[in-house]
Order: sequence, then C-alpha cells, then structure tokens
Amino acid sequence: MKKNKSILITGGCGFVGTNLAIYLHKELKKFSIYSVDILKKDYSKFNVDILKKKKITNYKIDITSNKFLKIKKKFDFIIDCSADPAVEDSRKNTIRVFNNNLKTTLNILEKTKKDKSNIIFISSSRVYPIIESNKKFRLKSNSKFDEKTTTDGIKSIYGYTKYASELLIKEYSYIFNIKYIINRSGIITGPLQFGKVEQGLISLWLWRHLNNLRLNYIGYGGKGSQIRDILYVDDFSLLIKKQILAFSKTNNKLFCIGGGKSNSITLKQLTEKCQNLTKNYPKIKSIPETSKYDIPLFISSNKKIKKFYNWIPKTNINNILKFNLKWLKKDYKKIKKFF
Repeated sequence: MKKNKSILITGGCGFVGTNLAIYLHKELKKFSIYSVDILKKDYSKFNVDILKKKKITNYKIDITSNKFLKIKKKFDFIIDCSADPAVEDSRKNTIRVFNNNLKTTLNILEKTKKDKSNIIFISSSRVYPIIESNKKFRLKSNSKFDEKTTTDGIKSIYGYTKYASELLIKEYSYIFNIKYIINRSGIITGPLQFGKVEQGLISLWLWRHLNNLRLNYIGYGGKGSQIRDILYVDDFSLLIKKQILAFSKTNNKLFCIGGGKSNSITLKQLTEKCQNLTKNYPKIKSIPETSKYDIPLFISSNKKIKKFYNWIPKTNINNILKFNLKWLKKDYKKIKKFF
C-alpha cells in the first residue's frame, strides 16, 4: 500500500500555520500534515490543542536548534510559515530577529536538502524598500507591487531577513537542486488572530473596537491615511493547496500575493467599518510623526499568480471583518485571558 505524502508546516501553531494545517488536513486527503512549533507564545499553546483534536502532530522543537535537523521523518513538502514578524521591534532586538528568521531558514533548507523535500516559503511585502512605497503613495495612483518591483533600498531589519531568506533559498536551489516557491505576502487575516499587536492590524483594530479601547493613528500626519490590502487566510490556504498540487509544473517561481486593489483599505476606512460592525466608537489619538520603518502603502498585483493558478481572493473586506469579529465574539472569554 502506497504511503501518504507528508507536509511539514513550520510555525504550525501560529495564526497562519494553524489555519493552513487545518485547511490542508481537510482538503488534501492523500497527504499527512505535521507541524513544528516551540510553543513560545501563549496563543500557540491554544492552537496546538486545536491541531491535536484534528490528530495533527506537532513537534515541540526550536527550528533554530540541531534537534530540528534530527527529526527522523522525511517530508515531501516543507511550508515555512515561521518568522519573527516584529518590524518595529527588529530595530531594538536585531540579533534575536536575525537568529529567529535567518537561522530558521538555514535549518529548514538543510532539512529540505537531507529529505529531498520541496519548499514553499512565505515571504513578506516588507522585502520592498520603504522609498518605493512612499513614491507610489505620493503619486496617489495606488499603483501595485509586483515581482518586478525593485527590492533595492532600506526596508527594515525584519524585511532584510525575509529578503536574505529568499536569496538563500535560491542559492540552495542552484547548488543542491532544491525546488521552491516563494510567496511575498502582505496582510493575512482570519480566525485565530487574537488582537495582539504582533499578530496584525485587522484583528487588533477589531479587538480594540469590541472592547472600546483607544486607538492611535500613527504617522503620515496622524490621519489614518495608510493603505493596505487584506487577504483572508482561507483564500491564502487555497492558493497553497493549488501550489502543492501543481508543484511539478510551477516550481522555482516567485509570486507577489495579497488582497489586491479590490481588497485595499485605508486605516480610517477600516475604523469606520469596525465602528459600524461593533457600534463602538473608541477614542482615537493622532500621532503625526512617522516611524522610520512604517510604509504608507502596499497593494499587491495578483496578475502573475492568477495566470499560473487561476487564483484570485474570493473573500471581500466586509466579509473578512464579519468572519473575524464572529470568531472574536465566539471565543471572547478564552481570548480575554491573553491580555
């Protein structure tokens, strides 16, 4: 009897990793799904219980350690969802962010080489330089970022680690014939985001509205004019499924993915939508000064990804907010314990 193929999701008990593991477990019956996560975060301990109920095994191992390389099981795919996503914090904790992000990528590539696995790497929109975002914002054309947009220029320490990881993957591919896909993603959101600052804008904004907590418009005049596109986690997971199934035909490619123009929104518009949903109107403090690492705009072009996989995001912003709020309300008491 032929054995199932196997997929290892690194950072599998984070927000993206857990949602992806559940989705692939349901959709890809011929694959066994595994997770690796050290469970440092409180919410990772919450999520690992969800995986256990689905009979998805988690290796409680630090990916930067040699123990990760000693996992005996071989995997057909490794999907790297692990990262220290601290853009602002990377200014203060540079060594930690470098170690967590780059050493993680190196060890994953060593495991990939050893197992003869394929790798799907979740990169970031922050590989693009800050000056490019400023330029597009000034033009007021809402022009999109794509695979050909320059990556030259100051990004942030975090952005640099993601870009360096991309280069390292390509180097390993060249030397060791490792097959890869790199996805540069903007904001991904959905259930299992707890409204913590480090977990992303959308859940943070909804949580603070739900609890009528003060908000800050920081930077760019303090008017809430920054623009982001939003991608729902199930749409993201569908894309990963398509990439796995078509991998032999579409490997060694880089894609820019996200909510796109139709799912882009300003911070002020997001506030208005959250107010309409929650009927709460928290106080908003205006802080005009802009952080050195903030960007005013990111909208992804999905032109290339649509061409290869016939994929576009299906979930619009209004439904994304409704789904997120429904989950926050449903598990409110459990979530409240994390604050």
